[in-house]
Amino acid sequence: MSPVELPLESTDREKAAARLEQLAAEIAHHNRLYHDQDAPEISDGDYDALIRENLALEGAFPDLVRADSPNAQVGAEPTSALGKVRHAVRMMSLDNGFSDEDIAEFIARVRRYLALPEDAVLALTAEPKIDGLSCSLRYEKGHLVQAATRGDGTTGEDVTANVRTIADIAQTLSGDDVPDMFEVRGEVYMAKEDFAALNARLLAEAEDPEKARRFANPRNAAAGSLRQKDPAVTASRPLRFLAHGWGEVSALPAETQTGVMRAIERWGLPVSELLTCVDTLEALVGHYRMIEAKRADLPFDIDGVVYKVDRLDWQQRLGFVAKAPRFAIAHKFPAERAQTTLEAIDIQVGRTGKLTPVGRLVPVTVGGVVVSNVTLHNADEIARLGVRPGDRIVLQRAGDVIPQVVDNLTRDEDRAPFVYPDHCPVCGSEAVREEGEVDIRCTGGLICGAQRFERLRHFVSRGALDIEGLGEKTIEEFLALGWIREPADMFRLAAHREELLGREGWKEKSVDNLLAAIEAKRAPDAARLLFGLGIRHVGIVTARDLLKRYTTLPAIRALADELIALRDNFLRALGEEDGRFRTRMDKAIAELIGVENVGAAVGHALADFFHEPHNVQVWADLLAEVSPPDFIVETQASSVSGKTVVFTGKLETMSRDEAKAQAERLGAKAAGSVSAKTDLVVAGTDAGSKAKKAADLGVRVIDEAGWAEIVRSAGI
Repeated sequence: MSPVELPLESTDREKAAARLEQLAAEIAHHNRLYHDQDAPEISDGDYDALIRENLALEGAFPDLVRADSPNAQVGAEPTSALGKVRHAVRMMSLDNGFSDEDIAEFIARVRRYLALPEDAVLALTAEPKIDGLSCSLRYEKGHLVQAATRGDGTTGEDVTANVRTIADIAQTLSGDDVPDMFEVRGEVYMAKEDFAALNARLLAEAEDPEKARRFANPRNAAAGSLRQKDPAVTASRPLRFLAHGWGEVSALPAETQTGVMRAIERWGLPVSELLTCVDTLEALVGHYRMIEAKRADLPFDIDGVVYKVDRLDWQQRLGFVAKAPRFAIAHKFPAERAQTTLEAIDIQVGRTGKLTPVGRLVPVTVGGVVVSNVTLHNADEIARLGVRPGDRIVLQRAGDVIPQVVDNLTRDEDRAPFVYPDHCPVCGSEAVREEGEVDIRCTGGLICGAQRFERLRHFVSRGALDIEGLGEKTIEEFLALGWIREPADMFRLAAHREELLGREGWKEKSVDNLLAAIEAKRAPDAARLLFGLGIRHVGIVTARDLLKRYTTLPAIRALADELIALRDNFLRALGEEDGRFRTRMDKAIAELIGVENVGAAVGHALADFFHEPHNVQVWADLLAEVSPPDFIVETQASSVSGKTVVFTGKLETMSRDEAKAQAERLGAKAAGSVSAKTDLVVAGTDAGSKAKKAADLGVRVIDEAGWAEIVRSAGI
C-alpha cells in the first residue's frame, strides 16, 4: 500500500493519540453501516483513506496502537434478529493496493518473506473482486448444512434457509473427490439487470410511488435480500453466487489456489470465468487492465481485482496479519467518471444551520446509477473547483456510493464566479463562518424554519428545560398546527387547550399533565435556559461558567452588547486586512468575558446571536413568559470536593454536560483531559485513550455506577 503523508500536527504525540481515537470510532461507525445495516454513508475511496491514515499514524507511533485499532477489525458484529454462527476459521478481510507500484511492492514483500531466490517463479491468481455480501457455505458429506454471513469475521448470521433459495448454490456437491467437510466461501450478489428489474417491480407494487422502497445499488439489494427473516422474500429476489475461496476443510483436493478453485467449480459451484493464474507482474497488471476495460459490461458490480499466491504451502508460510492474509491483496479500481453540465447551485440549510451547496446536474449515468444531484460541500470547495452554473464538470461515484465533482472543464471561461450567500436563504438571517471552520452557518437559530424543529426539541430536552410530555412527535404536531414557532410559544399552549382536547390521542388528563409540566418551568434554572437557546459553543457547562460571574440573563445580554461593540471597534480601527486583527480582537474578547475556560469562540457566538434582530425578539418574548432566578452555585460537601474529575467514554444515564454539572455541585472541578493533576476518571462505555492514560499515571478510574454512588452519598 502506498505510504500516506502525515499532516504536520500528527507528529505531536498527544494529537496523534487523539486522532487515532477519533479514527477508531469513525471507522467502527462506517463498518456497522456497511456490514450490518447495508447503508454506507461514505464512499469506498473515503473509507480507504481513513484506513490508510490510521495505518500511517500507527506506523509513525507504534506505541500508540489501540486495542480497538481498525486494522485489527473485520466487518461489524452482527446485530440482526437472525441466529449467530461462529466461524471455525475466521473470515478475513483483504489489504488494498491502489497503484501498480503497490502491487510491485506486495510481490517484493512476499518474495522477501519467503526468502525466494531471484530466479524462483512466483505464480499468483487474479480474479474480479465482486461487490456483494460475503458468505460461507458449509458442506458435510457433500450436503449443504449451514450458511453464514461474514459478520465481524468471527461470528456471522445464520442465513441457511435463505441461501437454499439461491439457484446458483448447489444443495449437494457432485464428484468423487468431495471431502467429508468443506466450507466454500464467496460472494452473494445481484446482477445489474436483475437489480434494475427489482427496483422497477418494487415501484410498480407500491401503493404510493413516492414512498416505494428502492435499493440504492446492487450490493445493498443483495445484502438486504439475503438477510431477510422470511426465506420466501429471499426466494423472490434474484440472487447469485460466485465462489472465491474456502474456510474449514477436512482435506484439500489440490496443492494450489487454482487447483482448489477448479475443484469447487467441478463440484457444482460457480467460479469467475475471469479467474486466471500468471507468474509475472506484467501479466498480473495486464489482466487487471483487461478486467478494468470490461468493468462496465460485466453483469455484476466489481471494485477491483484480487491477487493470491497460488501455492498453498507458501500461503501457509505467509500466514496472516491482524485482519488480512499476507498472501493476498485487492488491487482497487479508481472511481468511474462521467461528464455532465452543472445547471444550478442550490443552498440547503440543515437543522444545525449549516449552509450546504448542492449542484443540480443534467442527469448522467455513473457506475450504473443515474446521478442528477451532487453535494459541493462548502464555499471553499466551490472556490477550489471554480464551479458556476453552466460549467462542464467531471463527476465520479467513488466506490459507487457518493457522487463528487473532481474537475471543472470550463473553469477558464469568462463568466462571473458563484457568489456564496451571506444571509440564510430560508429565514434571511446573517450567515457567518467562524474562525478556523469551513462551514457557513445561519445565525437565525430558533426563527429559522430549517432549524426550528431541532432547536425546539433541544429547548425542551433533558439537559435544557426538561419539559415532560413535549417529545419529538408532539413538537412536530404543534409545529404543523402553527401553535409553536419559538420557545415562548411553549408557555402559551394553554390557549389551545380546547382545540387540543379535540385531537386524536389527547385526553383531558394528558392535556392537563402537559400544561402543568410547562407551568412548572416558569422559573427555570438560568443556565439551563441559556443552554436551551442553542447558542453555538454555549453548552451547559459554559452557560454555568458564564452565570457564575454574571449571575443573571440580563447581564449576559449586556455582555453580548459589549462584545458586539468591541468587534465593531476593532473593524473600524484595524480592518480585517491587518494581520494582527484577529489575534488582537480574540484576545480582547476573552479578556472582556473574563471567565476561565471561556474563550473568544463563545464571545463571537454570543455576539452573532444577539446581533440578529430575530434572536433579540425571541429572547425578549421568552423572558416575558419566564422568570429565572439569579444563578447561585451551591456546592455540597463530598468525597470529590476540591478534586479534579475527568469524564470519558459514553455515559448511559446522563449526558457528559450533566455529569460535569454534578461534579461542580459536589465541589469538584470537571476537566477535559487527563494529567498528573487529575484525581479521578469516570469511564463510560467505549472509554479510549483517556482511560489508558489514567491507568498509566496511576489515577483512580471508576465506572458510571461508581460515580452515581458518589452522587447519592452526597445527597443530591
